[in-house]
Amino acid sequence: MTRILDLLANACFLAAAGLSLISAIGMWRFPDLLTRMHAAAKPQVVGLGLALLGLAVRIREPLPIVLLAVIALFQAVTTPIASHMVGRASFRAGQVQTDNLVTDELSPTYGDDEPRGAP
Repeated sequence: MTRILDLLANACFLAAAGLSLISAIGMWRFPDLLTRMHAAAKPQVVGLGLALLGLAVRIREPLPIVLLAVIALFQAVTTPIASHMVGRASFRAGQVQTDNLVTDELSPTYGDDEPRGAP
């Protein structure tokens, strides 16, 4: 049984490493800020979750598993919010290529009098 759990933990670690590799390739290949943010944020949450799952299977003690679950929950809650705020700040600073957008819902929200650019 220990051998099977170790193999499961190794599979989780390999999947997490694969997602990190996919994220790095996306960061390198995608053309603009928003697609690069998407490539960085999505695999980050799932990859960290898989790494923490592998660690929990490997440790097999209740107290550290609770701590790992709290870390996974915190990461799952904060990463989308942080990505959204960085994207919105980048849009307001004029760093987003608006000609690549399919739908632009933020431009009507910000008027022409809205200051753009980094302070």
